[in-house]
Amino acid sequence: MPLILGTNSIKDTGYNVANSLRFNGGSSDYLNRTNVASPTNQFKWTFSFWLKISDISDSQGSGNQMLFSDFTDASNRGTIFLESDDTLVISDRISNSFTFKYQTTRKFRDVSAWYHIVVNHDRTLSSPATKVFVNGVQETSFGTSTNPSQNGTSFFNKGSQGSLIGKYGGGNEFYNGYICEAVWIDGSVLDADQFGEFDEDSPTVWKPKDVSGLTFGNNGFYLDFENSGALGTDVSGNSNNFTVNNLTSIDQSTDTCTNNFATFNPLGKANLTYAEGNTKITNSSGAHNGSLSTLAVNKGKWYYEVKFIDGSQTRSMAGICKVTDNLDNEYVGDTANSYGYFRSNGNKFNNSVSSSYGSTPSNNSIISVAFDADNGTLWFGLNGTWQNSATKSEIEAGTTTNSAFSSITMDDFFAFACSGEDATCQANFGSPSYAISSGNTDGNGYGNFEYEVPSGYYSLNTKNLAEFG
Repeated sequence: MPLILGTNSIKDTGYNVANSLRFNGGSSDYLNRTNVASPTNQFKWTFSFWLKISDISDSQGSGNQMLFSDFTDASNRGTIFLESDDTLVISDRISNSFTFKYQTTRKFRDVSAWYHIVVNHDRTLSSPATKVFVNGVQETSFGTSTNPSQNGTSFFNKGSQGSLIGKYGGGNEFYNGYICEAVWIDGSVLDADQFGEFDEDSPTVWKPKDVSGLTFGNNGFYLDFENSGALGTDVSGNSNNFTVNNLTSIDQSTDTCTNNFATFNPLGKANLTYAEGNTKITNSSGAHNGSLSTLAVNKGKWYYEVKFIDGSQTRSMAGICKVTDNLDNEYVGDTANSYGYFRSNGNKFNNSVSSSYGSTPSNNSIISVAFDADNGTLWFGLNGTWQNSATKSEIEAGTTTNSAFSSITMDDFFAFACSGEDATCQANFGSPSYAISSGNTDGNGYGNFEYEVPSGYYSLNTKNLAEFG
C-alpha cells in the first residue's frame, strides 16, 4: 500500500533543494574521482547525504547497494552501503580484514520518503568514535559496532585513491535511487544539526539547511547536482569534481528532500521490474499486475503523464486506483474502484467493463491523466488532445459532460496507477526519466510535463499535497 506522505510534508521548507541525481543500477550509473590532495586530517571526517531508495531486498533482490566507496583494491577500501538485508553498513577493510565496521539494526525500506544520513568518524581519539544520524536522530542500535585502533590505517578520506558514489570500486554493486546534498567534510567531525534541523511548525519533520558556509577541508566536496551539463560538479570551492558515468541530464531530478515526488511503489510486486528511480515498470511475465504511486490523495486536483514504450497489449492501461485494491493480479479498471484508459484501443475501463472513449495510442504516445478528487471526475488525454471532445476549459471548470468518469466515490485514498502485460511504461509524476520536448509546469511551478497542465491541477508531490491534498 502506498504511503500517503513522504518525509517532507510541509509547504514551506525554508531552504529548498533544487535537484537530486537519479541512479539506475541497471544502467551502471555512478560518479568517481581521484583524491589528489593531501587530506586536512585523514582520521577526522563527516559524510552527509540525503537518499530516496528505489530498491530493497524484498522487491528486486539486487544485493548490496553501494552509496560511497573509497577504493584502492578489493582488500583495501572504505565503504558505506546498504546491505542486502537493507541495513546500513560503514566499514574499513585493510589487507582483506575488517578493522572498522558499523552495521545498523534499522532497515531502510521506505521507498516513498527521503532519509537524511550523517556519518562522522574520529580516529584520533584513544577510543575512536563513530556516530550515525538518521533524520536528525543519533542511531544507537547496531548489530555490529567495531572500532579501529587510534590513528590506525584507513582507506576513508585517503589521498591519491579513487572515490565512487553509487558503485563499489571492486565490482558491479550499484545503487538504485536518488541522492541529493552529498557533502564530505575532511578534517572535522560534525553532527547532523550542521546539515539539517527540525521544522519549527512541524517538529517531527527534519529538513535540510544551507551547508555552503561549512569548512570542507582539502578533500571535502559538496555535490548539489544543479549543473545538468556537469552533474559531478563540486560547489564547495575545492573543485573536487566527480566524473559522470552513464548518467545524463535526464537523470537530474527535481524530486528532492524538500519536495518529494510520487513514484511507483515496488513493494510486493514480484512480477514487475522497476527502473529509473521507480518511474519505469516492465511486466514481461504475462501476469495480471499493475503498480500504484507512492503518494495518494482524497481531495484536490491532480495531473500526471504516462508513456507506453512498447506493446499493443489489451491490458496496458493508465489511470487511478483505490489504494486498498493495490492491483495484485489485476489491471487498472478490473475492479469497481479502479479506472483506466486502454493502450490497445483508447477505450475506458472500469469494473471490468470497457466502453468507447478516445483514440488508440501508439507506441511512445503520451497519455495525460487529470483527476479531480474534489468532485470525483477523471479525464484522459492523448498526445496533447483531451479525449471524447473534452476541452481544457471544461476540465478546469469541472464540467463532467465529456469526462471519462464522474461521480467517483471519494471515501478512500486514490493513487495514480499503470498496468500492462508484456509491456513497459514510464510515468511522469513531474520528474520524468524520459526526454521532454516542451517543458510545462503546474500552477505552482512544479513538474516538467510534455503537455500543458490544466489550471488548478497539480503534480503529485509533498509541497502540493501540503497545500491542496
